[in-house]
Amino acid sequence: MVKSHPHNHHTHSHPKLRGRNLLVSILLNIVITVAQVIGGLVSGSLSLLSDALHNFSDVLSLIVSFFANRLAKKEASIQRTFGFKRAEIMAAFINASTLIVVAVFLVIEAIERLQSPKEITTQTVIILSSVAILGNGLSVLLLKKDSKVNMNMRSAYLHLITDMMASIAVLLGGLLMKFYQVFWIDSVLTFIIAIYLIVVGYDLLKSSFKILMLFTPENIAVKEIVDVVNSLPEVKSIHHVHVWQLNEEETHLEAHIDFNKDIHVSRFGEILHLVEDVLQDKFGINHITLQPEYNKNDSKDIIVQD
Repeated sequence: MVKSHPHNHHTHSHPKLRGRNLLVSILLNIVITVAQVIGGLVSGSLSLLSDALHNFSDVLSLIVSFFANRLAKKEASIQRTFGFKRAEIMAAFINASTLIVVAVFLVIEAIERLQSPKEITTQTVIILSSVAILGNGLSVLLLKKDSKVNMNMRSAYLHLITDMMASIAVLLGGLLMKFYQVFWIDSVLTFIIAIYLIVVGYDLLKSSFKILMLFTPENIAVKEIVDVVNSLPEVKSIHHVHVWQLNEEETHLEAHIDFNKDIHVSRFGEILHLVEDVLQDKFGINHITLQPEYNKNDSKDIIVQD
């Protein structure tokens, strides 16, 4: 079995900057969380406490993301031949899970509070939600660029941007309660924030789960790969195909490739380079392992249960 790696691999973008930005965001969110917990208890605002709880989940998620980012840069070894390249995918999965758990807790609390609304000290809610908007807004700006190219950073970014939106909702709720005394709005806003968290969290959870389970990437059609490779010179069939993502930068393919005749190893090397060029250009697959065969009596199905 011959493994080949095309030279145009993707690379991590701004790793030092990414780690520093995460650290700044962690410190900002710790300050915001402490302030909101105290303010929520003093004011009696569930939406402010829910925002604090979400901020606390942000702190945890950012810490997980920070260490995952550092682990992902560690080199491979004999004991860990892939290194820690999946650390950031694991972090994204954990962060998405916590986002959903927090949201479910908020839904329960909001429903209970709706049944018995309480008067709330609105001035504290307005001040602290404004502080949270500024702090989370700065964190969002720090992580925005890296969130476009990295799932781990995207999970942290989603935590922060949803919390900023939640803080905006809490601020609006505080203003409504101050001027119109509609205290039930506190629970309604909490419920809306929670539902939104579930929606964005589920999407990220699903994406990271598919990578962890070695599912074929959604943008890759295995049958199309088979048709393309089978059309190459001297190739009889490609079968026993596996396609998966190690992380967001590496997409792997391994397969058996059957030839029409007993070719030389040097000729197989030429065909291998041709295959990797085609699969890189058409499908973005950048790690290819092929097992050459001729007249081998094995299953020729595209997918074979190992």
